Amino acid sequence: MGARILAVGAIIRDSRGRFLLVQRRNEPQAGCWTVPGGKVEPGESLRQAVVREVAEETGLTVVVGRRAWIVDIPDGRGGVFEVHDFVAAMGAGAAEAGSVQAGDDAADARWVASEDFDGLRMTDGLVDHLRRAGLLA
Repeated sequence: MGARILAVGAIIRDSRGRFLLVQRRNEPQAGCWTVPGGKVEPGESLRQAVVREVAEETGLTVVVGRRAWIVDIPDGRGGVFEVHDFVAAMGAGAAEAGSVQAGDDAADARWVASEDFDGLRMTDGLVDHLRRAGLLA
């Protein structure tokens, strides 16, 4: 069995209820839309990793709230990403929609209304996880 790789993600909504999503540039699931996140760096807490990854992928500052779920995602090379997804909120004084800019390993980043999810290729299981966590009707 391959390595377990610790990773994080952030479920962020704006004042209109839209979700912040990024389009994955890299495998696994390149081209799919998901919540911002990525690998935890050595010496970094899960919450610190959430703040860093959101900033790197979207340019936004967030405050990390409760853990929503933990999911294992195969890395495609025999390893597994152990992803800890957290609910997060925009940081104090942060601008909203206009300030989102894809960076790092995100091909694109934008605010998306839940009714528009059907038009996007989402990462496996994301919508089900959001529903089970009570974050999506």
